[in-house]
Amino acid sequence: MINTKRTAICTGVLSALVISGTSIAQDTVLEEVVVTATKRSVALEDLAGAANVISGDAIRPGGIQEVRDMQVDIPNLSLGDQFGFARIFMRGIGMTSIDIGGEGAVAFLQDGAIVPRPAAQLMGMFDLDQVEVLRGPQGTLYGRGATAGAINMVTTKPGEEFGGYANLTVGNYDLVNFQGAVDIPMGDAFAMRLATSIDMRDGYGENKFSGEDVNDRDAEAYRITMKYDDGGSWDATLSAQYYEEDDNNYAFTYFGQSEGSSIPVPFAVPILGGKTVGMVGGDFYDINSDQEAINERDGYLVNLILNFDFNDATSLRSVTSVQNMDRFLRDDLDSTDANLFGQNNYTEESDSFGQEFILNYSSGDLDIVGGVMYFEEELFGEVRVPLTNICFLLAPDLCGTEIGDVINSGNYLQDGDVDIEAWGAYAEATYRLSDQWTIIAGLRYSYEERDGTGSFIFDAIGLDVPTNAKEDWDDVTPRLTLQWEPNDDLMLYGTYNEAFKSGVINTGSTSPPLDPETVKAYELGLKGSNSDGSFRYSVAAFYYDYEDLQISFVDETSTVSTVNAAEAENYGAELELDADFGGGFSADFYVTYLSAEYEEFFNGDYANGFAIADLSGNTLPNAPEYTAKIGVNWESSLGNGLLRIRGEAYYQDEVYFTEWNRQDAYQDSYELYNASIDYVWNDSWLISLWGRNLSDEEVISNNIITAPLYDSLRVGSTLPPRTYGATVGYQF
Repeated sequence: MINTKRTAICTGVLSALVISGTSIAQDTVLEEVVVTATKRSVALEDLAGAANVISGDAIRPGGIQEVRDMQVDIPNLSLGDQFGFARIFMRGIGMTSIDIGGEGAVAFLQDGAIVPRPAAQLMGMFDLDQVEVLRGPQGTLYGRGATAGAINMVTTKPGEEFGGYANLTVGNYDLVNFQGAVDIPMGDAFAMRLATSIDMRDGYGENKFSGEDVNDRDAEAYRITMKYDDGGSWDATLSAQYYEEDDNNYAFTYFGQSEGSSIPVPFAVPILGGKTVGMVGGDFYDINSDQEAINERDGYLVNLILNFDFNDATSLRSVTSVQNMDRFLRDDLDSTDANLFGQNNYTEESDSFGQEFILNYSSGDLDIVGGVMYFEEELFGEVRVPLTNICFLLAPDLCGTEIGDVINSGNYLQDGDVDIEAWGAYAEATYRLSDQWTIIAGLRYSYEERDGTGSFIFDAIGLDVPTNAKEDWDDVTPRLTLQWEPNDDLMLYGTYNEAFKSGVINTGSTSPPLDPETVKAYELGLKGSNSDGSFRYSVAAFYYDYEDLQISFVDETSTVSTVNAAEAENYGAELELDADFGGGFSADFYVTYLSAEYEEFFNGDYANGFAIADLSGNTLPNAPEYTAKIGVNWESSLGNGLLRIRGEAYYQDEVYFTEWNRQDAYQDSYELYNASIDYVWNDSWLISLWGRNLSDEEVISNNIITAPLYDSLRVGSTLPPRTYGATVGYQF
């Protein structure tokens, strides 16, 4: 393990030294990248903070199509899935709650509008200009739910001339993907853009019980965008997107029994009469279940953006968003071919409305951005488990009797409605003290109220408890940054900011409302380039002090709740390099270090009869100590076109998936290798050959320990195996 880690890290560092020591041609220059997630347009190299931008060219088959595909491209980003929703971790902090109304620690936006539901964040990514990622707490600009960072997907807007593109992709596992868009001008001031993505694929694995595919995919999405701009003082953009997905991407894969399993039998041995994958044959991606996994979700997003330019110094932006998301998830919780516990049925319905007004002022040495926002959401969630054959676990002597039949006919049920209402007001000023020194100061007030009505029912033990609760929270989150630019090619910054994530109403459990999660964050960084702009670098070091960190927890009664983990401490460093060597060669590289530990956390131990144990000093879930990536590009003219070749290697250190830091919820360090060959000719046609995870690495993306009711089994999700294919595209 240690040797593998050192080899991977040293290889990356050596590559970085080669890059920095190479003579770079004077006629090459890296493209300038602009970030809008800061609520104003800022060049990436001028942004006093850690940020990344993924171009629209990278968001395509063979590249990035889902949120989890971004893990390779973004430093200190760890992605997984659980129960059909996104688990986004940034610098060791992310989504752990599975309660109704639980939210992540990374603000997720499309065109500046919050996408609140973690399940909706898994919708396919298509026809985007770029994806902007802000690493670190964003409490001043985004308030609620941004204690770890922010991700903003920027959709492509209508062009002024008729045109578009069409891409068709085929690949292994019978992949068929079509993506396309067309711009339709309608007069001098009005234009429309139509875009779509249709994605079909067979499964990576097989259900050995039924013979059906596992991890197959059938998804479609459509977007219409209309823009009005007559060149005057205002413009408007209206977009409406609908998506529908039916897949088994999140079917529970059985990884054996945990240290807390009540029946001490090894993998591939029957569990209460059932058979596991190992007993019937199968590989890493197979399951053996009498219940077919279902993961269906659909929804829509409607965004209206209005821009008003009052004069050369002052402008106002209005962002209005209406969203809907419905989903149904079913998994076999015993993970065998026996009908032991029935199935887990999870239903979620969300309707939300958001409104934000953003005022920008720029004159001389002073820039000000300020705003007010309002958000409301009506949320319903239900977890229903029919207690089929549960008598075998709770009262085996009564099985087959009238009482046993009553036990087996009941339900384990958590459900509830949560009404969420939030608003905030903020201001951030940037003042240039001199040619070299700049100070940035900001402040935000956030308020959130949650009103929940729910119940917790466990028929087998006679529980039927209402879980109604109402609570509100508020917080003030400041930011202070000092920026120094000794010359045009170097910038250093130091920043302090705070962030706030609202409390949680546990409508599906008897636990009281949670306290908000807060963080105090410190960051030092530098960004620079050589004089001709062909080489760029960025270094960031950070320290976070978290209080009342929100962690999902299962107790001895199998009740799922979210608790406050008291305190946690994160610190680390990140190095990024980009270089254009001339002659068609370029490269990008990063390496990160992260330490993320609980400072104070006591919880009931599932492996020791739920006796309270001290978890202080344990590593946080999804927090690898090291990650690294190197990508190499080469392009050259060939005939009437351009040939482009890219290869990249990614390394992630070992991670734990629970706070217990045990091998029963763990992924060892691993490497991923991706490559692509593109040929573009006549500025219109594209053919691409691509492959991902070329070494066919078997990787667990998430691993949970089920509740005692389900014998504390190890189940989870996996990253895709080796995939490859070809894309043919035409741009007109």
